[in-house]
Amino acid sequence: MDEHVTRIGVSLPKNLLEEFDSIILNRGYSSRSEAIRDAIRNYILEYKWMEREEGEVVGVVNVLYNHSVKGINDAIISLQHDFHDVITTTLHIHLNEEMCLEMILVRGEMSVIKKLVDRISSTRGVINVKLITAMKE
Repeated sequence: MDEHVTRIGVSLPKNLLEEFDSIILNRGYSSRSEAIRDAIRNYILEYKWMEREEGEVVGVVNVLYNHSVKGINDAIISLQHDFHDVITTTLHIHLNEEMCLEMILVRGEMSVIKKLVDRISSTRGVINVKLITAMKE
């Protein structure tokens, strides 16, 4: 084993690990470790891209969350009020009995939008947050 490799332990819900294993098998990864390294690299690249963006932008923040998690609806609404200066509109879609997709259209300074994304991402019950932007002309 490479002397520059560090071993870590990760706790995951069984269904998440099963889904991950299915995907890595279909994609042809030789091991979980290889797939996890790839996923971490993609996460880092996305984070670095978001950190480089600046200035006025328009875009959408897609938020996938489990609405059965206690307090999540109030938390998301409260965040939208906290960031009303960059949020132009929202669209709420019920995907099934537990999952919802919130599409938040934003326009304003990227630094403020980054803060919104970070706050949403750290909210308990949020499954995924994806920001898609375009430079405002």
